[in-house]
Amino acid sequence: MLKMGTTIAIATVLMALVFPGEGRADLNEEIECLALNIYFEARGEPVDGRIAVGHVVLNRVADDRYPDKICDVVKQGGPRPKHKCQFSWWCDGRSDRPRDLQAWRESQVLARVVFWGYAEDPTGGALWYHADYTMPYWGSKLTRGPKIGRHHFYVPGPGNPRNEPKLAGNELTTAVQQYKEGAAEKNKQDEPAKIAGESI
Repeated sequence: MLKMGTTIAIATVLMALVFPGEGRADLNEEIECLALNIYFEARGEPVDGRIAVGHVVLNRVADDRYPDKICDVVKQGGPRPKHKCQFSWWCDGRSDRPRDLQAWRESQVLARVVFWGYAEDPTGGALWYHADYTMPYWGSKLTRGPKIGRHHFYVPGPGNPRNEPKLAGNELTTAVQQYKEGAAEKNKQDEPAKIAGESI
């Protein structure tokens, strides 16, 4: 098994190929958009539900029908008109500033875990989802995937070639713990948590 530092170094090189000419600030912005989407769409969900929501965003980035950057996918269709976004929080007219600091920190960790490929996609390559207390008109037209937490996920069709083996089980637990320890150490040295330049 590769050590986390080696894995991150390899992932950084791959990201340089995927996002040529973009620096650390651009990657941080992409990860922040992913964390915001996890926070606002699924902060009350179990960990696998939050990871699933994160993977839907990455699945869309990899799909030709959607933009090829995380922030563009998250903000697609908004912020106006109201309720015409791909992800409702982006254009619901409410503040996009996280208020629950613990949930925000967890969302940041999970965004990095998903972004850097430490978590297996539990959705089977889903591109869409909705809460179990709603039934949008498009739900009956798509292939239903798993239900994870309070969300029903939908896949493009039977089978999905993008399912690649990722860390799971004990390896995933170890990777997440190593990341959290590193993040906790970094947080001791950093300023208070910030979003788009604003302290929270």
